[in-house]
Amino acid sequence: MNTRIDILKRTSLLGNVRSLPSSKSLSNRALIINALTQPKGTLENLSSARDTELMQSLLHTTDRVMDVMDAGTTMRFLTAYMGVTGRSRLLTGSARMKERPIHLLVDALRCIGVTIGYIEKDGFPPLEIKGFGRQLTNRIKIRGDVSSQFISALMMVAPALPQGLTIELEGKVGSLPYLNMTAELMGLFGIKPEMSEQKIHIASGNYKPAFYRVEPDWSAASYWYGFAALASEAEILLPQVDSFALQGDKVIVDIMKQLGVTSDFQKDGLRLTKSNPQINILVWDFSNCPDLAQTVLPICAAKNITGEFTGLESLRIKETDRIAALQNELAKIGATLTENGNQWKLLPGKLPSTKPLFETYHDHRMAMGFAPLATLMDIAIEIPDVVRKSYPTFWDDMKGMGFEMKIS
Repeated sequence: MNTRIDILKRTSLLGNVRSLPSSKSLSNRALIINALTQPKGTLENLSSARDTELMQSLLHTTDRVMDVMDAGTTMRFLTAYMGVTGRSRLLTGSARMKERPIHLLVDALRCIGVTIGYIEKDGFPPLEIKGFGRQLTNRIKIRGDVSSQFISALMMVAPALPQGLTIELEGKVGSLPYLNMTAELMGLFGIKPEMSEQKIHIASGNYKPAFYRVEPDWSAASYWYGFAALASEAEILLPQVDSFALQGDKVIVDIMKQLGVTSDFQKDGLRLTKSNPQINILVWDFSNCPDLAQTVLPICAAKNITGEFTGLESLRIKETDRIAALQNELAKIGATLTENGNQWKLLPGKLPSTKPLFETYHDHRMAMGFAPLATLMDIAIEIPDVVRKSYPTFWDDMKGMGFEMKIS
């Protein structure tokens, strides 16, 4: 594995990004739905991200032991899929995966009738799925503020249950766009969940084969918004990105409009140009778009924009504790991120005079979220290979925009 990438400062960005990756979130959902479909549908433009390639491989393997590595979506979706389809499997993963709680999903599946055991620590992977006898209930309750992937996993397998499933969401519902995205994708394959504010009802039924082409990844697009926001001059084309998207992260258009980036949807894609920021303080609730935090917070810090944020709680159980990681790395550019209950405040400071070295914490979004700072100064980023998880060509695309870099 590479240990470090050094990137020389480049202030002006004019050109086209070669090709954004397809959405990993949509690809992984489409793979699970298609696996439950008979006969199979046709999926095109699946993500080249490592997580999606891993999902494809594990869906087709006959091995009893399945290693999901650090892929949270893969672990959660496969737990529900293997459980409800009655496959006997042992799901394990990386050391970090074994620290990420999964008990809420396991408890829900156990209520339904799936037999699942913990191999090491209760509430955490690895898991032993022993089978599925009969459905014990068609109604479950689950907290709405947990990872939306738990709820999406249950939604997608619900049609395969003899009695269908009603999911009651307790308390605040976070990441709602991801649940709506799951429902929309299920609808393309003939199953339409009934969605209300605190309840999701899905009838028993059969998915119907469909053709589905995965759209470009808006999380990946967000990093190019970061470049446009910080460059002294920017005109960047993101090919094949249009105004219609199932992904909630498209809200980056609205966030970055406030931070000085204009979005122009054209026939050949989305063109980003630099404008003047409209604000000195950004107030934003990330409950529905937590994956954008590592893009937005470094940009605010670098543009001397104070941030007042909510909805960051789920960042603690991601690939790393993203709150702690952001606090550590933002400090390297003079900024502080403080927490008061469920509210966070970002205070920008003075940018460093020497080249900062950013750690990635085995987290792809830490690498790509801080990369746009190369428009302001020379930077270095540790373990650059982490981008393979969601955007394998990220460094190549930066080179294509004119950045000079050296990997050692």
